[in-house]
Formats: sequence, C-alpha cells, structure tokens
Amino acid sequence: MTPKSEEELAQMITGANGPLRIKGGGTRPIGRCEGDELSTSAMSGISLYEPGALTIVAGAGTPISEVEKVLAAENQRLAFEPMDHRTLLGTKGEPTLGGMAAANVSGPRRISVGACRDFMLGVRFVDGHGNIIKNGGRVMKNVTGYDLVKLMTGSYGTLGVLTEVSLKVLPNVETIGTVMLRGLTDAKAIQAMSAALGSPFEATGVAHFPKSKFGDPLTMIRVEGFETSVTYRAEKLRDLLTSYGDAEIQVGATEGPGSAEGWAWVRDVTAFAEQPGDVWRISAKPSDAAELAAKMDAKAVQYDWGGGLIWALTDEGRDLRTALGDFDGHATLIRGTADVPTFQPEAPALAAITAGLRAKFDPRGILNPGIMN
Repeated sequence: MTPKSEEELAQMITGANGPLRIKGGGTRPIGRCEGDELSTSAMSGISLYEPGALTIVAGAGTPISEVEKVLAAENQRLAFEPMDHRTLLGTKGEPTLGGMAAANVSGPRRISVGACRDFMLGVRFVDGHGNIIKNGGRVMKNVTGYDLVKLMTGSYGTLGVLTEVSLKVLPNVETIGTVMLRGLTDAKAIQAMSAALGSPFEATGVAHFPKSKFGDPLTMIRVEGFETSVTYRAEKLRDLLTSYGDAEIQVGATEGPGSAEGWAWVRDVTAFAEQPGDVWRISAKPSDAAELAAKMDAKAVQYDWGGGLIWALTDEGRDLRTALGDFDGHATLIRGTADVPTFQPEAPALAAITAGLRAKFDPRGILNPGIMN
C-alpha cells in the first residue's frame, strides 16, 4: 500500500483488517513487526522552505538527501546530524524525513545542539482511528503547540503515520576543527571528553575509539565555526588537555579523522559495518560508561556524546542486558539475532503510560505492532 495523500492513507488505515508495517525508505528495519507494508514514499516533496525563517516543511516520504541538497544551496543544514543506518545495517534505499522523525535519529552534534526532537516544529499524521491530525506549525513564528510533535518524534510509528514534518534548520559552518588525543584508556578518554564539554570552547562532537582505522586508541573533539575562531578554540582545547598527552589539531581537513568524512564515520558507526555480530546502542551516564563497557566483554566498542552513547559489537545472539545488569540508561538491539526485546523493557509505571497512549491513538493495535518488543 502506497497512499498518495492523507485521505488515501486514512481510508487504508480505517479499512485495515490486520496489522500494518509502516515503511519510509526501508533503511532502518529496527524492531520486530509483522503486517502488511504501508509505505509513505509517495507523500514526498518540499512544500515550504523559508531560508530567512530557518524553517522547512516536507512530506514524510521526502529523502533526507533531497532536503540536505536544498538546504546546502542556501548554506544551511540539519544541525542534529541525522545518522545514516545503511552502512551499519546493510540496507538499501533512501532515508526519509518521516523515518528520521519517527525514530528521533540524531548524530554526534546532539551533544551540543540537541536531538531531532528539539528541531521539530510541526507534524501532520493519521492515527489508528483514521483521523488526520495536525499539531505545531509550519514556521517558528506560528507554532501553536509542541505536545504531539514531541510525542510523535521517536514513537516509531506506533501512534500514527507521519505525513508531513516541519523542521527548524540552522546555518552551515565554515570550518571544522578536530583535536585528537591518542593512547588514552577508556576512563581517561571520558575524563578528557568531559573536560572539553565543560569548557567554554563549544565542542560539537566528542568521540573515543579503543580501536580505529585511524590509529589505536583515538579520542576526537570537534569544534566548528569561522576558521579563525575554530583555530583559536582548538588550540585552547589542546592547552586544556595537556595532562592527557600531546594533542594533534586538524583544521579544515579534507580527509582523515578530523574531516567531515571522518565525522560521518563516527556518526554512522562505519567501523561495525560488515562485521559479524550483534550491534547494541547503549545510552548511559558518561561517568558510568567505562565501567559498563568493561562488563560487556564486547568485540568492539565506540563512544559518542562524551561517553553518553556507547555502541557495542558483541557475539551473535547474546543478551547484553544481562551482562550490564541494572544501570541508569537503556540498551537497544540495533542489529542482531539475540532473542530479547529490541528496546529496553520499560518500568511498570512508564509502561502503563505508554500502553495508555497507544490505546488512545491506536485502539486496534494495528500500527507497527510489536516493534517495541
């Protein structure tokens, strides 16, 4: 089923006799869901773009690449740096705006500017009743409420099928600079990254690799902006981190770890691509990260968000949550065969709220059922 309008979509949902599996570009098959495929790919295209107002509105099926191309022509960008899962998951197709919003997909820059959810201005969607619903606005000066906008972002299609997304965008940056430290233990690297994030020098990316194609171990700290400012702040960060070793600085690099390509390698977890094993995404307090990683007995790990995000490559079929035990965070099985819920089981009180919301928006339980299991 590939509806071309909200009205067609509403009719399909109303007339559905069984579960529906919502699909955008098909690049992020995360979670387990059975049912008839319902594609939003035909609801595509940019309907409004006001560079001066820093806003863009497009159909849920619009490829992210199309949006980024239009933004680049005006020297603007999606500041939250959405991850492209294709390399990690071995999928084809084109990531879409709706899929990005439904999964709240964000990249390394989330640590400084916020997540996809923080840039959402408005949504249009069809719920499980077949109702066409609008919330928020199409531009920042006309936003009338964010409640459903925030709720829909990251709901993985379980509350409704997105048809249109309104987003705030930001100006692009002139130059990228990266401060790199080598040879740090995980614990020392997290200390260094925390120091960088606590400084006034506005780091926009902080990552650490116990093993990397650019040398082992590697700690990366990114600053962005005008070239003179980037150079100054990178040098100040180097001075700040002298107790962790001699830092290398790359400013305006076109290749290597300090380049845009290098940070895309961080963003997309390219190091785990085509590597056998399950891939887990663990959100945790940075202060707990090194200890949690030590418990994993993983084949490889990579830290992002200053240690607040850990990617782990483990043996196939292994329940990593058992090894981690109780901790302040959650672990999601992004790729693999482990016979466990894809998402961290919710606490009883939160699970009751979640069930209540789904019963309200989708009383028949037909929208991506089982995806959260």
